[in-house]
Amino acid sequence: MVRVRFAPSPTGGLHIGGVRTALYNFLFAKQNKGTMILRIEDTDQSRFVPGAEEYIKESLQWIGIQVDEGDGIGGKLGPYRQSDRHRLGIYKQYAQRLLEEKKAYIAFDTEEELQKMREDLQESHSTTRQYNADTRKTMKNSLTLSHQEVEKRIRNGERHVIRLQVPENEDIIFYDVVREKVIYHSSVLDDKVLIKSDGMPTYHFANVVDDHLMEITHVIRGEEWLSSTPIHVLLYDFFGWRKNMPVFVHLPLILKPEGAGKLSKRDAENHGFSIFPLNWIDPLSHNTSIGFRESGYLKETMINFLALLGWSNGTEEEFFTLQKLITEFSLEKVHKSGARFDIKKAQWFNKHYIKQKNKNEIYYEITQILLSQNIPFSEEKIPLIVESMIERITFIPEIITHGMFFFYPPEQYDNALIQKKWNPETEKVLQGIALLFEQNNSIEYSPEQIHSLLENYFADKQIKMGKYMQMLRVAITGSGEGPDLMNILSIIGVPKAGARIYSALQKIGKKEKTE
Repeated sequence: MVRVRFAPSPTGGLHIGGVRTALYNFLFAKQNKGTMILRIEDTDQSRFVPGAEEYIKESLQWIGIQVDEGDGIGGKLGPYRQSDRHRLGIYKQYAQRLLEEKKAYIAFDTEEELQKMREDLQESHSTTRQYNADTRKTMKNSLTLSHQEVEKRIRNGERHVIRLQVPENEDIIFYDVVREKVIYHSSVLDDKVLIKSDGMPTYHFANVVDDHLMEITHVIRGEEWLSSTPIHVLLYDFFGWRKNMPVFVHLPLILKPEGAGKLSKRDAENHGFSIFPLNWIDPLSHNTSIGFRESGYLKETMINFLALLGWSNGTEEEFFTLQKLITEFSLEKVHKSGARFDIKKAQWFNKHYIKQKNKNEIYYEITQILLSQNIPFSEEKIPLIVESMIERITFIPEIITHGMFFFYPPEQYDNALIQKKWNPETEKVLQGIALLFEQNNSIEYSPEQIHSLLENYFADKQIKMGKYMQMLRVAITGSGEGPDLMNILSIIGVPKAGARIYSALQKIGKKEKTE
């Protein structure tokens, strides 16, 4: 049975790339009727951020990723928070086993001594800069000290770590679904710390032990972990678990919008978007990074957009619901090359999914925004406003921000158009339209009826209707662009439209005289 895990560290806001990793794990698990686990890897207590774990869980819930096992959810192989597993002594017993089998060793080197080692290596132009098979022979550890000396130092409370003893001159070979056969030579590997001086396990150690004990069948994670995998493979070998080692799948990097280099928080900010699924408040600066949810992106958009950041089904098809992805997703079709984070593509998806969204949900959301901002509105006009604006927006709140003229007369008018098209003849025509509306304000008109009313007016005056429509729009909305003008006039009503024209004539006329 397929068992996958999403294992984030609660060290800050969840990167949108982490959401993609979680989504791929979820899709693969559901497709195979397997189990998805949420494991919180909080062994680095120095970087722990309060609230980060809750943020991770809320982000997954928003996207629609349902976890089968995890903290607060349950499961037979928990606990699912590594600090809790540490307190139970789970990692200690496995570290002790490696020590007894001479596959790990105790190191007493201080930070100053480690730094000096690196500096000496640099000065000697050595090709290595790490604690490995060569350098460990000159350092202060249980390989160079007597057993009695090691015991004495431990009894005296001297700070120490447990390091993996990477074998000399060996190829570590493993298979990755995306990268296929991967080979690392042991000479390029560091003797990674397995247990830190505070007794907590490192990521590398706890990760492997937990994946084995939780019976994980597939490890689906970002490409940045590929270089750590040979260490993990060695641990599987040392424990005799190679036969049950999970299948590795390293997902391609998410690249900057221009395509060169890994996407960072700063890159995202420079391009005007966030890398967080939800609003995130930095605990140090207290600055808020606006999340995709709060920016107006729908979860359907994010599912579709993120799924295609590194995967395709081999066709030109672009629209995928969550259920369709569960059916069609394949690890074998995950790309090797990095995926460019094209925010315009995400916006394009959002436009599409807004149009697919249940209209009653949109009406409700617009109503709530209007109420929260104390904007007066007529409830029966909301569907008409939505219908007029929906083809012109990227985010649902833009129905209001870009369509404020439905609720209030304009305070400013398009100055460039006024300079170009405003003249005494325009004023005369608009005065006539205002009078026409004033004389026909006893009933509500449909867009078609208003069009006929204006058409007859221009026919009687023997002037071209199209010549003045843009300035009529400016008088009504303040802008020369927007949704169908007849729809706007019908929604705000002929009486208010007439009043707006009179107001525009007065304000623009004064402006013209002043200038």
